[in-house]
Amino acid sequence: MELAGHPVRWRLLGELVQSDRRVRELTRLVGEPQNLVSYHLGRLRAGGLVSVRRSSADGRDAYYSVDLMRCGRLLADAGGALHPGLRLVPPPPGSERRSPRARRVRVLFLCTGNSARSPIAAALIEHLSGGAVVASSAGSRPKPLHPNTVRVLRERGIALGRRHPRHVEELAGHRFDYAISLCDRVREVCPEFPGSPETIHWSIPDPTRDGDSDEETYPAFQRVAAQLATRIGFLLQLIDTTTAPTPEVY
Repeated sequence: MELAGHPVRWRLLGELVQSDRRVRELTRLVGEPQNLVSYHLGRLRAGGLVSVRRSSADGRDAYYSVDLMRCGRLLADAGGALHPGLRLVPPPPGSERRSPRARRVRVLFLCTGNSARSPIAAALIEHLSGGAVVASSAGSRPKPLHPNTVRVLRERGIALGRRHPRHVEELAGHRFDYAISLCDRVREVCPEFPGSPETIHWSIPDPTRDGDSDEETYPAFQRVAAQLATRIGFLLQLIDTTTAPTPEVY
């Protein structure tokens, strides 16, 4: 993990584990010039710790995200290289048992259509948390649920139940512990929610745009579901260690 040892790169990673960010956001958060931030982001990208994705809201912009799985593997390898007894073997994200909570943590997932990414994420987090999280999803321009959303979740043994697409304004007065945007466009129009929930952005590609038919887009749905499952696994570990549930007041 020598690559992450530089103080600026360490601070950049610290910001990116919280949320996907644009360069100008990272520049403000770490208090360094943009050219220096871009240089260190380039080093992190070259080392495979960080990836970049063109913004779907503004093609001239881009979002950076951290690969937590790779960071974990490198940390484990670094410990093992120093002494075999220091080799870390972290549990797979989402696999650990969770202690009972006084009240379930409430998480909201947002995307544009509320037909693919956000309902997949909501169903996954409830399933992976073993009931410790209650999740909602909504969109800025809701449209009918995509058939591949149901299919990719059924492949993982998860039923959507009575979930249906809805507009984000329907939830504007509700309280959440976390509000997570999965679409660059919806991040720009996301309303404020009471109780100041933790806001997080994951720049996830829209799987419906990766082909002209349901069969053509299904591999993209599988990739998105896998990416969301990994991110949610790490989020659940964060929830277990840091989240004090908000009161059930609406």
